[in-house]
Amino acid sequence: MGWLVYPGIFVTLLGLCGLLYCIWKANGLRNSSLEGEDMTAQLHRLIPINLASVSIAGMGLALVVVGKLL
Repeated sequence: MGWLVYPGIFVTLLGLCGLLYCIWKANGLRNSSLEGEDMTAQLHRLIPINLASVSIAGMGLALVVVGKLL
């Protein structure tokens, strides 16, 4: 089952790219002139992307572990 390692690495990297996007976007919002509810609304739009990215990275790491153990 060693073939699961490479797709797992790919999926993990996709999740990490999503996390980097969230960091980049939140940092851009931090440096913008938005305040109050506008800032909160923009940050709330990033939450599903962040959660999906963490989940995808976790699934990729699980694939790597399963591929290494089997």
